[in-house]
Amino acid sequence: QVQLGESGGGSVQAGGSLRLSCTASGKIYDYYMGWFRQAPGKEREFVSVINRAGSVPWYADSVKGRFTVSRDNIKNTVYLEMNSLKPEDTAIYYCVADGQVNPYRDTGFREGDYDYWGQGTQVTVSS
Repeated sequence: QVQLGESGGGSVQAGGSLRLSCTASGKIYDYYMGWFRQAPGKEREFVSVINRAGSVPWYADSVKGRFTVSRDNIKNTVYLEMNSLKPEDTAIYYCVADGQVNPYRDTGFREGDYDYWGQGTQVTVSS
């Protein structure tokens, strides 16, 4: 099992940048790591996932080209670099981990695919 803790959220104006971090309580090398978000009044949605080695990322279309996911398996940490932020990016961002997902076979894009979740960190983008 692994416990996840996010940090780095905050308030920023449109066009700005934030970097989220998610540190795990244990080794993360066996897990695909990712991010989901939930905006007020909306369902939780997939943002990004990265493979175990950190060499292959997947992104939701809404963030592609603006967000970058990465990981440091030595520090047991995954990152989400968010640039060109828009008001519609306002949400609680959750870090996730799972050892069984396989984006190559279309798993890892739904919240039910993940066993481990962080508590979330708020990102607010003002216009």
